[in-house]
Amino acid sequence: MGNLVIDIGNTALKAAWTDGITLGKTFRYQGEKMSDFILSLVSKDRPDVMVISSTREISSKEEKIFREKCRILVIMDSRHNDVLERNGLPSYLSPDRAASIIAARYLFKGRGCTLFDFGTTLTIDFLDADGNYSGGNISVGCRTRFKAINRYSRSLPLTDTPSEITGAGHDIISSIESGVIGGIIFETEGYLRRYPDNISVFTGGDAIYFAKRMKNSIFVVCNLVLMGLALTAEDYV
Repeated sequence: MGNLVIDIGNTALKAAWTDGITLGKTFRYQGEKMSDFILSLVSKDRPDVMVISSTREISSKEEKIFREKCRILVIMDSRHNDVLERNGLPSYLSPDRAASIIAARYLFKGRGCTLFDFGTTLTIDFLDADGNYSGGNISVGCRTRFKAINRYSRSLPLTDTPSEITGAGHDIISSIESGVIGGIIFETEGYLRRYPDNISVFTGGDAIYFAKRMKNSIFVVCNLVLMGLALTAEDYV
């Protein structure tokens, strides 16, 4: 049947069956019963290698159950750093960032890369031309910024990502929208100017939204994390 790769993020789960490094149909789940959803994916077909990348720790009980559903189980979480060690990456990196780096090394071999992941957080990671990890930064994601403005102020409303923004707001809503989106654009453009020779790669839920608003040439790879997990699975075949 092939391999099964699963990315459990801060807000949702994404999974895909893979043939080598080629992704098949992608599944998405957002809910509390993520373990049950994973078991539903393997209820009829047994993967050769199953890779689970998770921002939360996979319990020993879950690990035992998942291990019985595949030939080889590979876990990437706070307790399992084998994949990071094999790829020369620091143990503090979250599994999704590590997977993105693994994929970028493969896709853009021989080129320096700046990787932007526009999700719950905005992460920025750097690779040199030899594929060495040069460090990275963590900032606040787009929707998280909107929620924070509403939560930590007494009078400002909760808004969401607008289809268009102006240079400056002319009421409360447009001021928040322009401030949040414009702030992320300025932040991103600052990194692009700092590393002009790097290939810039956008991924994450808001990648396309911000790529459309950049003046620079951008590579958008929406499933960069899953691709990195597929490459990881191949290492264990």
